[in-house]
Amino acid sequence: MNKNSLNSSMKRSVSVLLLLLSCSLAFAQSKISGKVIDQKTKEGIPGASIRIKDTNTGTVADFEGNFSINALPNATLVVSFIGYSNKEVAVNSQTELTIGLEEATNELEQVVVIGYGSQRKVDVTGATSSVKGEELVKQPVMTPTQAIQGKVAGVQIISSGRPGSSPNIRIRGTGTALAGTATLFVVDGVLTDDISNVNTADITNIDILKDASATAIYGSRGANGVVIITTKKGVSGKMVVNYNTQIGMRSAANLVKMANAAEYANYVSAASGGQPFPAGTISTDWYGEILREAFMQNHNLSISGGSDKSKHYLSLGYLGDEGIIIKNNFRRFTARLNDDFTLHEKLRVGLTTSFTNSRDQNVNLNAAYNNAYRAAPTIEAMKDGKYGNTSLFQNVGNAVLDINNNDDYTVLNRLQSSGYLEFNPIKSLTFRSSIGGDLNFRNAREYNYQFNNDQTTFILAGGNQRNPNSNLTVTNENIFRWVWDNTFTYNKTFGKHTLNVMVGTTAEQYTQSKFSAFRRDVPASKNLWYINTGNANTSTNSGEGDKWARNSYISRLNYNYNDKYLFTATMRADGSSRFPPANRWGYFPSFGAGWILTNEEFLKGQSLFQTIKLRASWGRVGNDRISSDGYIVTVEPNLAYPFGGGVATLGSAITQIKDPNLKWETTEEADLGLDFSIMNGKLQGEFGFYDKKSKDLLINVKVPSVTGDKDGVVLTNAASIRNTGFEAALNWRDKINEDMSYRVGGNITFNKNSVIGLNGGQPIIDGGIGASQQYTTKTDNGQPVGSFYVLQVLGVFQTDDEVAAYKGSNGQVIQPSASAGDFKYQDTNGDGKIDDNDRVFVGSYQPKAFFGLNAGFTYKDFDLSVDAYGNFGNKVYNGKRAFRQGLYDNVESSMAYERWSRGSGINSEPAANSGNLPASTYFVESGDFIRINNIALGYNLSPTLLSKLKIASARVYVTAQNYFTFKKYSGFTPELPGDPTKAGIELNAYPTSKTLAFGLNVGF
Repeated sequence: MNKNSLNSSMKRSVSVLLLLLSCSLAFAQSKISGKVIDQKTKEGIPGASIRIKDTNTGTVADFEGNFSINALPNATLVVSFIGYSNKEVAVNSQTELTIGLEEATNELEQVVVIGYGSQRKVDVTGATSSVKGEELVKQPVMTPTQAIQGKVAGVQIISSGRPGSSPNIRIRGTGTALAGTATLFVVDGVLTDDISNVNTADITNIDILKDASATAIYGSRGANGVVIITTKKGVSGKMVVNYNTQIGMRSAANLVKMANAAEYANYVSAASGGQPFPAGTISTDWYGEILREAFMQNHNLSISGGSDKSKHYLSLGYLGDEGIIIKNNFRRFTARLNDDFTLHEKLRVGLTTSFTNSRDQNVNLNAAYNNAYRAAPTIEAMKDGKYGNTSLFQNVGNAVLDINNNDDYTVLNRLQSSGYLEFNPIKSLTFRSSIGGDLNFRNAREYNYQFNNDQTTFILAGGNQRNPNSNLTVTNENIFRWVWDNTFTYNKTFGKHTLNVMVGTTAEQYTQSKFSAFRRDVPASKNLWYINTGNANTSTNSGEGDKWARNSYISRLNYNYNDKYLFTATMRADGSSRFPPANRWGYFPSFGAGWILTNEEFLKGQSLFQTIKLRASWGRVGNDRISSDGYIVTVEPNLAYPFGGGVATLGSAITQIKDPNLKWETTEEADLGLDFSIMNGKLQGEFGFYDKKSKDLLINVKVPSVTGDKDGVVLTNAASIRNTGFEAALNWRDKINEDMSYRVGGNITFNKNSVIGLNGGQPIIDGGIGASQQYTTKTDNGQPVGSFYVLQVLGVFQTDDEVAAYKGSNGQVIQPSASAGDFKYQDTNGDGKIDDNDRVFVGSYQPKAFFGLNAGFTYKDFDLSVDAYGNFGNKVYNGKRAFRQGLYDNVESSMAYERWSRGSGINSEPAANSGNLPASTYFVESGDFIRINNIALGYNLSPTLLSKLKIASARVYVTAQNYFTFKKYSGFTPELPGDPTKAGIELNAYPTSKTLAFGLNVGF
């Protein structure tokens, strides 16, 4: 063998040896055990994801945060969990690791919940926002949605102060007129429209899906946005017990000052032409009579624990809120049990269950506020056990009697539960089946006491306020909703390519039954408040129900190339029983793309930007929230029809015309956004533009009377609404030193809403408030939904000569019945008279912009936070002022002493009058406001003191809610929830309450 051959042979041998060695090393993986913990609390993080970088191999931490995985000695592990920053850890031949995760300061690195799954926020191509549970519990609120006011761009929350009520949520404007506007809530997988049963203390995170690309996975339920609520899970290891409580007092935040007896007497005298009216010695503050300082309390106890095979979370809660109106009271008990079990390394199951019992003692707001506003201050509320007779000379009831005479309460028992099974047949594939149910049992009872209009009841005899017969109304309502989801998720990484595919089905059904019974002459003893104790001859019964179902097919594709280029596509097909068979199915696609610029080579090496992501998306969602019989023609029985001879015969006839071709309301939305994090995560923000068009909206169209429809209208798809807007959010966090840190942030949303096509439909007239104002709003082309449509006030006639000089083109006096001191109205159409044809659009309740501000400061163990929110560019209607019906109705103090009188020159307030003024710009006021909705000052007990007390953690704090409101509106509150076509009218609104509360959080 020559030398060359020998060298060649040796080279081949070395090559083979190296190849065998490399192969052996490739397979020389070792088992790595470890634990993922919270870097701050040192507690295990159950469910944390551990993945070998650049592979599709991974595992999930158990209920104590423990994990094991086979990996090469030189491998790198990527660890992630919702709310924490991702972390990469080099194995470096170690076999045991403890990996600490820190709460994500870079919000883009957080893992957020999306429909039927989760993603890093940086990978999301739609518009989403998140709020942590720890931010919610700082405020003394009943529902978690109240606590996120002003915290999320694009989300407007309009809250009522009434205990037991849920606020209205508008995400990126109003997209419908007559169909449902409720936002979809998903609580641990259970779909619902009401979260009044959810205890804020049980929440880990709230994720809000805002644009159609993000919500399209929910198809027919996504038109009004989606709010996903994740509740707390058990922590494995040592049992953890937490107790937190809030105790405080509520009171009315902004009261309307009414005329006192002297001002009232002077006003009535002037309005009656100068006839004297005695003020007397009584001056009753009617709001003072029906309002009170109200006690509120909130207590929550939670127990968490478990092992590597199971973990459990149990919580109990009690909320009590008296309400600021006498006799008003709300209390709620909640219980929650969340269980998770690992039956096998590939099989997991879990059960989430909550039970709520609430009792709501209602009050008649119409009686309470309408009558308190109108009642004469010269009449006493009560004296020596008798009520003042406010109806002696005016058609107004005694507000205190109205409240005390009525006993109205509702008891609600609600059971909400969901269970899941999760199976991994192979590492990249997960099958998940979950089924959830929501049962509501509502029992309501309203009793009206008997009383007469004699001296045994009233201080002054006479009048017309009386109830000659007691009466009882009992209502029982049962609701059951279930939803069943089955999904397959395939997740795999091929080099620089990461693919996530989800397909599945979901089914949902809703049933409701309601029965009411009424009888008179039921005894006054509460023990006898049953229908059978009343007069059987006065009995009336009624019943109703509803049932509908949905069946859906869902799919989603997420693609990530090298953490630079992102693509998302979803498709959902929904079938709804609320539509006729031919239009039963709707198809809702969406597409999204993202570009992470900071991972490009041309931005490598710079230190200013940590993350810059551009995203764009388009999606289509639907709305099927209409009556289940909206397309079904029904026959009305027992109608009398005269035949020959004039004898009426009972028969049946079709009295309503319905559109048999009703179809889905659909919303298409395009979105363009920029998300960024700069200066080592100190400054984070997002900007977004959206264009959302809702079409085929349901609206009433007039039909000829010859068709026989008793209402003269038919509900059909004949309108379109458009919302376009811009939203921005910026948040800054920084440390001054080891002892001091601060944060400041804000968000703002500009939105333009307009009706862009009625397509033959008739404008929607709404907002009636009684008296002479049959309506105040009109929804029409080119205007926002629910725009105020009223007469334009030009000023006040200063002299009778001005009245005579105000003429039309034909020389006719335009307001011949007016006199000096009356309003001068604009003759808009120039026909020489003032009527409804002269009304003009003067704005709507929908704001042009709404915003939120927040700030926080910590020094050692002290912390201070301040939150504010508000809006501008909208209008509200002072309906209570417009409802004045007669000479003797009371007036606001400002109306009493700032009114026009001869020679005063006042041009904004008319002379004293008896009310019944037409709907006009006089009653339309600015809805702009800024509210400091929460100030909280807290102190965390030092470790030394905690050790002495033998507790793990403790925080005491004081919080003030709604204590400062800066507004232009003269009424109680510019926050006025309501249906889109009649929102923004203050008639019987519950005044906003302010709360001062003390709190304690203790961990054992």
